[in-house]
Amino acid sequence: MKKAQYFSKDFEWDDLRVEVENDPSFSYHLLPFQPSLSVAEESQPWNDFHHRHASGKFFKERRYLLQEFPELVSCEENSKVLEVGCGNGSTVLPILRGNENVIVYACDCSTEALERVKETIYASDIVSIEHRFHTFCCDFSMSGFPTWLACNPCQANFSQTQQQCYSDGRGKNETHLNNSHSHSQSLKERRCCIGGVDFVTLIFTLSALSLQRMPKSIKKCFSVMKPGGLLLFRDYGLYDMSMLRFEMDKRVGFREYMRSDGTRSYFFSLDTVRDLFVGAGFIELELEYCCVKSVNRRNGKNMRRVWVHGKFQKPV
Repeated sequence: MKKAQYFSKDFEWDDLRVEVENDPSFSYHLLPFQPSLSVAEESQPWNDFHHRHASGKFFKERRYLLQEFPELVSCEENSKVLEVGCGNGSTVLPILRGNENVIVYACDCSTEALERVKETIYASDIVSIEHRFHTFCCDFSMSGFPTWLACNPCQANFSQTQQQCYSDGRGKNETHLNNSHSHSQSLKERRCCIGGVDFVTLIFTLSALSLQRMPKSIKKCFSVMKPGGLLLFRDYGLYDMSMLRFEMDKRVGFREYMRSDGTRSYFFSLDTVRDLFVGAGFIELELEYCCVKSVNRRNGKNMRRVWVHGKFQKPV
C-alpha cells in the first residue's frame, strides 16, 4: 500500500467523543459496570473462531504496518520479533516481506490459528523463510512465555530443532511445547538467560483479553525483551464504530464486550493504555488515536474507525 493511500487523522477523536457522549442512544456504553471476578476460558472461543474462518479470507494483510512502525524495516540484521497473537498471519506477513533479515517468533493461544499462519507464510514467496519464521503455541495471559525467548543460545537451539521438525513432516505444536520445556530446563541449568527479543508486536491482541488479565500479560512481554527493545501496539480505541454497535446485553465490563461466539473485545482510551504499559515498566514513546473514515461498499455508509497506536520501550 502506498503511503499516500493511508490516512490516520480523517477526523478528530474529541469531536467524536462529544457526539457519542451527548447521544442518548449510546448512554449505556458510559454506565459503570461491575465485572464478574471469574473470567471465562478465552482461548477456546478463538480456536473455534479460526476453525470457522479456516480459509483465511476473513483477515487482510496489514500492509500499513511498516508505515506505522518503520523500525521493523530499519532494524539491525537478525533482529528478533515476537508477534503475540499472530492469528492467521496478517501481521507476520508484511513484517517478513518488508525485511529479509528479521527473525520472527509467532505465537497464538489457538492451535487452529497456528496451522493457518504456517499455511499462509509457507505458501508465500518470502526469501529464506524456514530460517527466520518460527511458531509456538502459547496463551501468554495464563502461562506467560517459554523462558528460552529471553535467551539467545536457547532461541538458536529452538530454531534448529523446529527446522528438523518441519523437514521430517511433523512440525506440530505438541512438538514445539516439548521443545520449549526441554530448553527451559537447559536454560535453568546453564543460567544463560541473556538477550531476549528486540521487538514485541501486540496488534489487536490485548483487547481480546479481560481487563484484569492485561497487567500481568504486559509484564510477561516486558520480561522477554532486550533492554532498549520496543513494544509496538495497535488496538481498538474508545468509541470505535464496532464498540457502538454492541448492544447492552453484550457488555461484560466497563468498555468490555463479548461477541455471540464467545470472543471478547475491549476498547482502549489513551489513559488506560498509558497506565497499563508504564505500570509494567515501559517508557512511553508514542501514543495517539488513529481516526480513519472508510465507506461500506455494500450500503454506502461512512464508518468511523478508532484505533490506538503506541510505541513503548524497555529501559536500557
